[in-house]
Amino acid sequence: MTYNFDNLKKLTLDNDGLLDDFFAGTRLLGIVVSAKNYRFCWQVNTTLGYNFRLDAKNEIPVVNKTRTYFFQVYHYNEEGTGLHQYIYHNHYDGGFLLPEFRHIDFLWLLKGDEVDDARCKEIILFIKNIPGVQMVAELTNEHIKNKGNLVF
Repeated sequence: MTYNFDNLKKLTLDNDGLLDDFFAGTRLLGIVVSAKNYRFCWQVNTTLGYNFRLDAKNEIPVVNKTRTYFFQVYHYNEEGTGLHQYIYHNHYDGGFLLPEFRHIDFLWLLKGDEVDDARCKEIILFIKNIPGVQMVAELTNEHIKNKGNLVF
């Protein structure tokens, strides 16, 4: 039996739609801190009472010319809610997950349940009180050129 595939249309993946769906209702914070990634997550867990854990299965590989960089992701799901929080390490051995934000050490993504402005400001204030944190700012999707790197 032979099959004729000449009449089938080519299917293409709608990356823009995928990104829109992934970032719908999310909030993204950029954090500058002097601490190492494991130390920063420990401080977040201790200070805020969260339980961020390294999510090895969602480590993000980024291929840049002749090299592959692996960026760690930490995950925390608030119990009883649909809110998932991710902390991405933006640096790895001279490479950047989001090169347009080279000065940012960590990216904190709040995804799932809608996070209103008051809750977002509360989280920002808590993060600012962690020792070693120099800056926390909300990043808007329009300013992120490589936001596809955040999708896993």
